[in-house]
Amino acid sequence: NDKFGISEGLMSTIHATTATQKTVDGPSAKDWRGGRAVNGNIIPSSTGAAKAVGKVIPALNGKLTGLAFRVPTNNVSVVDLVVRLEKSASYDEIKKAVKEASESSG
Repeated sequence: NDKFGISEGLMSTIHATTATQKTVDGPSAKDWRGGRAVNGNIIPSSTGAAKAVGKVIPALNGKLTGLAFRVPTNNVSVVDLVVRLEKSASYDEIKKAVKEASESSG
């Protein structure tokens, strides 16, 4: 965001199963998808990750939306972030900016 600006974005988070999920199909208090058996299904869910980013980086507040998927694995987590930039940038420029940001403390 500091280098190119983010006008909007979508975060898709992929998470491993959790202890609160069903091992066999059954009712869910949250939504019908949550009632699916976790061992054989990829289950779409909501996430608070986009709102959390807006709290940590106030300039992004309200610019990101998000969704989550629970996948039948023991341990995995990944975020796919797609954004619309305010300034144009090449792929190499974006890679360089991410690398520089990862190596700085501020």
